[in-house]
Amino acid sequence: MDTPTEVLHRVFGYDSFREGQQEIIDHVVGGGDALVLMPTGGGKSLCYQIPALVRRGVGVVISPLIALMQDQVDALRALGVRAGFLNSTQDFDERQLVESEFLAGELDLLYLAPERLRVDATLRLLAKGDISVFAIDEAHCVAQWGHDFRPDYLELSRLHELWPDVPRIALTATATPATHAEISSRLGLEQARHFVASFDRPNIHYRITAKNEPKRQLLEFLRSEHDGDSGIVYCLSRSSVEKIAEFLVDNGIAAVPYHAGLDARTRALHQSRFLREDGLIVVATIAFGMGIDKPDVRFVAHLDLPKSLEGYYQETGRAGRDGLPASAWMAYGLNDVVQHRRMAMEGDEAHRRRQVLHLDAMLALCETVTCRRIMLLDYFGQKDSQPCGNCDTCQTPPESWDGTVPAQKVLSAVLRLARERRQKFGVGQVVDILLGKKTAKVLQHGHETLTVFGVGDDLGNAEWHGIVRQLLAQGLLAVETDYGALVLTDDSAGVLRGQREVLLRRDTLRPARAKTSSSAKAAAQVELPAEAAPVFERLRAWRGATAKEQGVPAYVIFHDATLREIATRAPTSLAELSQVNGVGENKLAKYGEQVLETLREAP
Repeated sequence: MDTPTEVLHRVFGYDSFREGQQEIIDHVVGGGDALVLMPTGGGKSLCYQIPALVRRGVGVVISPLIALMQDQVDALRALGVRAGFLNSTQDFDERQLVESEFLAGELDLLYLAPERLRVDATLRLLAKGDISVFAIDEAHCVAQWGHDFRPDYLELSRLHELWPDVPRIALTATATPATHAEISSRLGLEQARHFVASFDRPNIHYRITAKNEPKRQLLEFLRSEHDGDSGIVYCLSRSSVEKIAEFLVDNGIAAVPYHAGLDARTRALHQSRFLREDGLIVVATIAFGMGIDKPDVRFVAHLDLPKSLEGYYQETGRAGRDGLPASAWMAYGLNDVVQHRRMAMEGDEAHRRRQVLHLDAMLALCETVTCRRIMLLDYFGQKDSQPCGNCDTCQTPPESWDGTVPAQKVLSAVLRLARERRQKFGVGQVVDILLGKKTAKVLQHGHETLTVFGVGDDLGNAEWHGIVRQLLAQGLLAVETDYGALVLTDDSAGVLRGQREVLLRRDTLRPARAKTSSSAKAAAQVELPAEAAPVFERLRAWRGATAKEQGVPAYVIFHDATLREIATRAPTSLAELSQVNGVGENKLAKYGEQVLETLREAP
């Protein structure tokens, strides 16, 4: 029987494990249960794939990613791993073939959708086989108050009852301390070993900017920093997704929409194109992305505020899985805060409380004047981090200022409308009153006679909207659920009485660009010697043609990092090529001669 290190080298083509992997793998190979918290791109999949290859029997992987199972299985088969899946997309004959392979011991890994474990026939099938390990991927889906709850995951606690001697490993990249505890409790993993890796993704540059014509801002960001790169743009609504995708295409940028309102065939086509094509952008709601294993996503952009830091972390984590520089960019504005405050007030008391906590944490990240990465890691329980130097607040520290007097003006306007007129209005009317604008609506209600009328003409419309946004973020103002009217909170009184100082962040509408360009081409040029750059491009062209011929994503053939190492080392024999990271036995046999021929043809 091979050791984990031998499997790592022979199958996956790597000489050493990443930090934390070997301890997890050795524990599971030895028959122990494990709960693993590891960031996206940290190498979670190896933590269950290698135990499945080392232990006797078939590794059963529970994954919610039905649309991606085929790609996951294709990638494993390209490595020489005998993998299969069972889900609702297959017809009877396809399922029967996989089941017979499982029973005959002809599989190393079997992927199952969680709902299949509710089917008695599936449980009977598994009972007839020899199972080496149960892997529960995306384990945060079991957390009922998490951002991606799946009811079928609640059934997975039965695995230990039915197969008490089979080790279980549950894995996720997204868990606060509370979610961690909930996963452990619901899956019965309290006695398992818990492995918590650093949540830091140092290659990702975090940047959040105030909205000011967000379409223009997005276009400028893409053209100046990510021209020709693959990436994801997240929007809150389906209509926004459609409009932004159309806008990008109209401006000469390859983009496709993805949301739950599209038919299944169109969604599958757009996802397949994203995985297989270079330089394509997907504009999507949060319906897109979980389990996307595309390593060369160079950016993730948000045009609307995510609902929680868990969601934000998971979505931005889809960038830069290959370890090269990547961007997490967001444009965020007052309407985002108003909309989310209203949404947070819906539902029962427990739900409202949870939503408000999620939103407060998200707003704190947006409005901070300190390192964004420190706040993000602190939220996930990783304390005492140091400033990262790779976020906008580190590279261009924002200015904070004493906004107590402007805050008092806003709060006073809301107070006087309520007390003197028994009226409530939204942000626009309050700002018009402060600016002294005699609009039709102001005159209709006689608001020009209020003592606060015109007291804010020292600032402009954009500044006042920014101040209101920050007051909402700090909980000094609230938004009524039904009509979006501004109302005071319990904390407003201290500001109005002059007992509380209000520090505000001065908005920079056009922050400085990242010091280091994070485009794939730039990163490749930085890491490659000049003479290796054209060789790398020739290898990429070969890989693209090969992937198209086989109908698989390019990264299934080789990752960019592997091609860069080949271009730099310029091996002249199969023995030399086998020493390159990412070139395992199967890929060496399958592609080795083609790679060497491509190198010989290089000028």
